[in-house]
Amino acid sequence: MSVAKSRIAALAALAAVTLPAASLAGATAAQAAPVRAVPGYQTWQADVEQAVAPVIPWLQNRLGKGVEKPAIVLDIDNTALETYYHAGRANGPVLNVARWAEEHGVAVLFVTARTSSASARQQLEDAGYPVDAVCTRDHGESKGEGKARCREELTGDGYTITANIGNRSTDFEGGYFEKGFKLPDYNGQLS
Repeated sequence: MSVAKSRIAALAALAAVTLPAASLAGATAAQAAPVRAVPGYQTWQADVEQAVAPVIPWLQNRLGKGVEKPAIVLDIDNTALETYYHAGRANGPVLNVARWAEEHGVAVLFVTARTSSASARQQLEDAGYPVDAVCTRDHGESKGEGKARCREELTGDGYTITANIGNRSTDFEGGYFEKGFKLPDYNGQLS
């Protein structure tokens, strides 16, 4: 099997575990598609809006079932913040989800591959995000390992991570969340 085919197979297996079934076909098709330039801002925003549209209905359903200490986890770069397009600016559709969560008693947690929580927290607060916790990757950890460790620690603190929102496969590695919502990364071009 070629390296490209084995990478596609590995990503398809990951998507089957971490993403809703409806997203599986799109995720594998996107991985097989040829690499294209990062789209313009308006296209990205439309794609983000489509990806997060099911989050609030999902949260409403979970809250209706009496989940204890519910939380959402957000990745930072090119998820919560428009790092590629407008450094430091909030990604509007994701900010709307975070604000809805805060208004309904759902903790807003951030898990990032960054290694400094102080600067990350400040950027997020400056962009208008409610921030209940920020967990960063330790030096020497891979992105996926660090993010999985963070979610495990947050779960150990009593949070029920009902929704995990990110734009890279590493945002979903290792579990410790109920449902993943993947934003576009355009074949890895938005890190």
